[in-house]
Amino acid sequence: MKRIAVFASGNGSNFEAIAAACERGEIPARIALAVCDKPEARVVERAANHGVECFVFRPKEYGSKADYEREIVRRLDAAQVDLVCLAGYMRLCGEELLGAYGGRIINIHPALLPAFKGAHAIRDAFEYGVKVYGVTIHGVDASLDGGPIIAQRAFAYEGRDLDELEAMVHAVEHPLYIETIGKLLKEE
Repeated sequence: MKRIAVFASGNGSNFEAIAAACERGEIPARIALAVCDKPEARVVERAANHGVECFVFRPKEYGSKADYEREIVRRLDAAQVDLVCLAGYMRLCGEELLGAYGGRIINIHPALLPAFKGAHAIRDAFEYGVKVYGVTIHGVDASLDGGPIIAQRAFAYEGRDLDELEAMVHAVEHPLYIETIGKLLKEE
C-alpha cells in the first residue's frame, strides 16, 4: 500500500478529508505521517484522532530552514513516504525538501492558478470581482504557488458573500484533492 504524508499549518479540513478517503479506500494509500509547523493547530488533534503520527515543530527552534527541512526529510524517509500532500501548509518548500522529494510534492490552492497566488487567494479574487472561481492542484517547486498544474476545477459565483464563497471553494477542494491524489498514486 502507498504511503503519503500530509503537511498542514491550521485547521486541517483537507487532512480530515484525505484521512477519511484513505479509510474508505477512495485513496489507495494510508497517511504515514502528518507534518505541522504550529503545535496549537487543530490538524494535530485530527491526526491523533486518526492514529496518524504527527511531527510537530516550531521553525524558530531550528538554526535555519535547511535544519528543520532535513529533520522533515529524515522523518519522511523513515515513514517510507511515496507522495507528500501539502494541505494548508503555509511555508515555501526549500532546497532540502525539494532535493529529496521534488516531483513527489503536490499542493492544493483555493484559486485558479496562475491567478491569485498567496495566502488570501479567495478574498483577493472576491475583491477583484472575478465571476469564475476554482481550485488548483499543482506540483510544488521553490516558488509561491508555482509548479506544474495537475488539476483544476472551476465554478461560477456572482454573489456578494465571502463566507458563502469560501464554503463553495471548500466543497470543491476536498473531492478534487481526493480524486487527484488517488489518480497520481494509481499512475505510479
